[in-house]
This record gives sequence, structure tokens and C-alpha cells, in this order.
Amino acid sequence: MAHRTHATSAVVIIGVLFFLFGFVTWINGPLISYLKIVCELNSGAEPFYVTFAFYIAYFVTALPMSRVLGRTGMKRGMMYGLFTMALGALLFIPAAQSRSYGLFLAGLFVIGTGLSLLQTASNPYITVVGPIESAAARISVMGICNKLAGVVAPFILGAVLLSDADTLQADLEALQGPLLAARLNELAQRVVLPYAVMAAALAGLGLLVRFSGLPELDPEVDAPGVATDGRGILSFPNLVWGVLALFLYVGVEVMAGDTIVVYGTAIGLPLGEAKHLTSFTMGGMVLGYILGIAAIPRYISQSKALAASAMLGVLLTIAATLTHGYASVFCIAALGLANALVWPAIWPLAIAELGRHTKTGSALLIMAIAGGAVLPLAYGRLAAEPGIGHQQAYWMMVPCYLFILWYAMGGHKRKVW
Repeated sequence: MAHRTHATSAVVIIGVLFFLFGFVTWINGPLISYLKIVCELNSGAEPFYVTFAFYIAYFVTALPMSRVLGRTGMKRGMMYGLFTMALGALLFIPAAQSRSYGLFLAGLFVIGTGLSLLQTASNPYITVVGPIESAAARISVMGICNKLAGVVAPFILGAVLLSDADTLQADLEALQGPLLAARLNELAQRVVLPYAVMAAALAGLGLLVRFSGLPELDPEVDAPGVATDGRGILSFPNLVWGVLALFLYVGVEVMAGDTIVVYGTAIGLPLGEAKHLTSFTMGGMVLGYILGIAAIPRYISQSKALAASAMLGVLLTIAATLTHGYASVFCIAALGLANALVWPAIWPLAIAELGRHTKTGSALLIMAIAGGAVLPLAYGRLAAEPGIGHQQAYWMMVPCYLFILWYAMGGHKRKVW
């Protein structure tokens, strides 16, 4: 009964966390288009340094953050993560004043660092707070909170930053010199208020978490299958292959959510319409999470759900490269449905039976979020090639889904090399 109470309180409290930092995460889609205009970026890979700066923070800071958690415990660690995110949001204010792309990227890196600490604490916490066989369902609840924020965030930020998107580019093209600089400086100020409000909300939530009734758990104690045979962390193939699968997954997830706006405008959709496309990808993920909660593990196992998701990802990616216009964009948005259950399914399969290595294994999985930094940047470079373009660059997602399919079909079962 006590364990069930722990699980209920954890789902509620951490669900609120996932909503808020989901909001912070999924505004990157419209933010890319906004900063491309404000900072006068080129149309190749340069705008995708937004996702690079944000997601590379996970790779750089995940292992140090796991050591921080060892000293602070889960609850205070979450508080410090939220405070760090608030600091990153505040950096957007001087970035807007100077219209400095580098400072914007620094703010995104700091926000990513805070999220790294939060993710390192919250994902293993949710995994072990209840039965391991239903972990994917609990993580799916977190995913719904995260992606509901992802549905709302692009609409809100798009309305604030790019409210006049259809006429903005034409107006800017008619200006030059000091008049253009003044107009861009005015446009840059639009980002100050939403990020100041965000910083205050994150700091306030950090204090609420610190003094909440969230139970303190130790994943290394509460995880089943404690490793007592002296094996090292890299001696678990299910973890090593799981880290690679998660790296590829986060890459394709971020591509589906954050490149779709640029892709839509590249094929001729007006920016006023394209700026909301990330919300449709997030909507597909919410639907997928709901299906996961209803079906796992009652009707389908975590591994089979993962295999089905990977196969759907392959089919939708191929369809996106072969169709045109709205049909192609719809296929990219529908990847949200294919992607929804991948993270919840990979996570428990990868840390199964790690026991005392659970925290380190979780940190390695958090490092794999760097896939969201590397793959979209690679997409941007491919899309800039004259013989490839934005649409055909999506072919790079196919081998990613195929590897995830292999992991689901058999890779996760390998507990020894």
C-alpha cells in the first residue's frame, strides 16, 4: 500500500514537472524560425545550433549531474535542476538586448543542463517507484504531460514571437541599414517577457518541489535484480545498445518536432501556418502515449510496442520522402505517433537488472539525448546540399528506426556479451 502511495504521489508531482519543462523543450521549433530572422542566420545548418546547444548539454553534464544527485538526493536535485533552468531562461534577456545568437545558445545550454539534472533524477525514479513491467505506462503518463505542453507551447510562443509572420518577412526585406537594425531590435524584445515569466515559474516550482511530499527513493535500492557479481557498467549489452537506440531515437524525435517548421516553409507553406506544425507532431505523441497507457502491459509488451513503433517510423519516413506538399508534412507530423512509445519502452529495457549500476546507467541514457543535438544538425547540412534538399534529407531517419527495431526484436535481451 505504501509503495502504491509513493507511485501515485510521484506521478502527480513529477507530472507537473514534465509539463513545465516540456513547455521549455518544445518551444524550440518556433524559436528556430524566430532566431533565424532576429539573428539574420543562413538557411543551412546554422539555425539548428538551437537544438545542438540545447541537447548537447545532456551529453556534457549527465554524468556530473548523477554525482550531484548522489550528494543531494532526488528531491533537492530536482529543485536545483529547476533553478538552473530558470537561470538559463534569464540569459535570454541580455541575449535579446544584444541580439547575440551566441548568448541565446548559452541560455539554451544552461536550460539543457538543468533538464539533464531533472531527467537523471525523474526517469529512474518513475521507473522503480512501481512494478517494472508497468514502467512504460508510468513513463507514458509523464510523456503525456510533456507533450501536452508541446502542443500548447508552439501556439503560445508562436503567437507572441511571430504574430505577424505572414507580413514580417516582406516588411524586413523592404528595410536596410539602420532601419532594418531597429526593426530587428524591436522584434528581439518580444522574447523577453515570456522567458522572464518562465524563469519565475521555474524558480517557484523548484521551491514547491523542495517542500512537497514527494517521497525520497534510491533507484539502486529499489531497482530489482541487484548486480552483485562485480560486473562493470559496460558489461551489460542491453544498456549499451539501449544507449545507442535512445541516441538515435531522440535524434529522430527532435527532427520530427523541430525541423518540421523549417521544412514546411521550404516547400512553400506560409510561415504563419508553418509555425504551428510542431504542435501537430506533439499531438501525435500525446495520442501514442494514451494508447501506451491503455495497452502496456495488458495487451502488448514493452518490447512489442517498441517494435511496432519503429516499423511505423520507417513507413512514415519513406512516405514523407515520396509524397508532396501537405501529405509529406502530415507524414512528418504523424511521426509523433510513431515516436511516442519509444522512450518509455527503451528506458526500462535498458536499465533492467542493472541493480547498483542503475544511477550510472540512467546517466548514460540521459547522455544519449545528445542525439537531439547531432541528428538535426546533420539534417540541416544535408538539406543545404543542392542535390538533396529538405525533403530527401529525411532519408537519414530510416536506418535510425531500423536499429531501434533490431533492439526491440532481440538487442535488449542480451544481458551478457
